[in-house]
Amino acid sequence: MTDLSLLVVFAVIAGGCGMEEISGTLDVSSDVDFGASDYQKVVTANNALGFKMLEEIEPDENGNSFISPLSLFMALSMVYNGADGVTKEEIAKALQAEGIDVNELNQANASLLTMLNKDSDQIHLSIANSIWLNENFHFQDDFSQNNQDYFNAEIQEIDIFDSKSPQMINDWVKKSTNEKITDIVDDPLDADLVAILINAIYFNGDWMFEFDKNLTKEGTFYIESDVTENVPLMSLGEELSYMEDDELQAVILPYGDGEMSMKVFLPKENSDLKALKQRLMNENWPALNQKFQEREGTIILPKFELEYEINLIEMLKSLGMSTAFDSETADFSKMIKEGDPIWISQVTQKTYIDVHEEGTEAAGVTSIEMVTESALVNVEEPFYMEVNRPFFFMITDDETDAILFMGSISNP
Repeated sequence: MTDLSLLVVFAVIAGGCGMEEISGTLDVSSDVDFGASDYQKVVTANNALGFKMLEEIEPDENGNSFISPLSLFMALSMVYNGADGVTKEEIAKALQAEGIDVNELNQANASLLTMLNKDSDQIHLSIANSIWLNENFHFQDDFSQNNQDYFNAEIQEIDIFDSKSPQMINDWVKKSTNEKITDIVDDPLDADLVAILINAIYFNGDWMFEFDKNLTKEGTFYIESDVTENVPLMSLGEELSYMEDDELQAVILPYGDGEMSMKVFLPKENSDLKALKQRLMNENWPALNQKFQEREGTIILPKFELEYEINLIEMLKSLGMSTAFDSETADFSKMIKEGDPIWISQVTQKTYIDVHEEGTEAAGVTSIEMVTESALVNVEEPFYMEVNRPFFFMITDDETDAILFMGSISNP
């Protein structure tokens, strides 16, 4: 019997301007039942997965990284519907959601999709899922129905030997990413391919408080103490949510009417990015959020643009998910009707982000120290935060506290 593979691809998109018609809707099927607050069952797991990813991934040649825990979480949740046995348990472990059954996970994802359904003049967010199936195979009814109902997944049968098939997949990715990502599969497709699962997120966010272009000036960014680069630095004076202690400064830059935001974390000069990431991974995230207070002040932030690509298989293995990638041990017996053994052969994430005076544009295809209150600075004093050295940032939905994107910049 021929060995066959399940190719899994995750896509994550964020955009800021020039938006065309984007594939994807956050409206789940009216045929499924879920509680309005079910999303709370997976938000903590999603955020924990993000910090685990941050700990495991390698930055690019410039020391930069940019990932989407939400995209990975949602795509693995779709795969979870086809797994069984040890493979199913390991995927739940990688998702930081051990002990959750398929129905609970599906309902929580549907609830989260509903909560993320935001569309205004300042913020647009869409999530698209698609599954591309080798026409010689057939999905089991529950697998296809659950992914269509709870994840709005478009299921398309393809002839993997037809040169038009990879173009169809890449065209879907291109449309779903506002043309920021133009391809995710190569031509020809793998002859042993059974299915490709793709998740795409498109985010278009304008700042609540726009940076004045006239205040943007060339300045020095300290990659290291003795290595510098001249970069455009934006400036904003405003009342913002801010926190500071002996190790870091942090500010929240809201989008739209404040329903989503970018959080920027800058290590103090006596600390570094590695120590900051370690603290954020160990910190109680809700407790850290409560330390922000409204403050008048000035934020100096570099304009930056970043493309990032990573294979996530080794990271997922380090999180305890190993059998899914082994032809001898993978158990996806709830996915296809045929009895052929299938396993995951590839997990890829591509991302792109552009931060500028008006907002944030990004795109991607894929596809986590304690301080005492006495360490906090006087909240009455205006703050000054000049992000002129390596920093960490994330884009969050502030109603659910879900982290959509996160990354670090060592060289903008």
